[in-house]
Amino acid sequence: MTVTELKQAIRQRIIAVREKLPASERLRLSRAVIQSVCELTAYRQAHTVLGYLNFGSELTSELWLQRAFTDGKRVLLPRVNRASKHLDLYQVQDLHRDVAPGLWGIREPLEERCIKEDAPGTVDFILLPGVAFTREGARLGYGGGYYDKLIARMPHQPTLVAGAFELQVVQEIPQEKTDRKVEWLVTEDGTIRCN
Repeated sequence: MTVTELKQAIRQRIIAVREKLPASERLRLSRAVIQSVCELTAYRQAHTVLGYLNFGSELTSELWLQRAFTDGKRVLLPRVNRASKHLDLYQVQDLHRDVAPGLWGIREPLEERCIKEDAPGTVDFILLPGVAFTREGARLGYGGGYYDKLIARMPHQPTLVAGAFELQVVQEIPQEKTDRKVEWLVTEDGTIRCN
């Protein structure tokens, strides 16, 4: 099997298991994970945070975004730039008013309502989406490489955190040279400082 095929097999297996979680259990686990993410010193010290809006059976990240607003953080969300195949960042102030379904049905910032962030170096903390993670910090996304490209463009390294359900933690994920690892992996079972 090629690296791409191995990654796709892990993706399919984990998504299938994650989708079996009842919505009420996903919400309960998400609350536990987000509480722990917000206890990280790097989060508490961050001024500008970058998150994502969940879709499907993902961790309910919008709970974290609401908490970030309450905590007085400057909140950025990504929008897929179809021309450049990169993520553009926008400052969002209201999740009901400022976002709408975009590419693949994922809610994204509305360009006409949000301020584009042209200096990604202002980001202190990123909560990254993903399908699977290892305890060593390897992350498997959905295959587009959008976040890896975004992080590679940043002039400094913000704190990279993954919030996930324990069922998304796997032994091994094949890595390519462009793959970025997370520093912290937070699940309902605890917080792991990755190598």
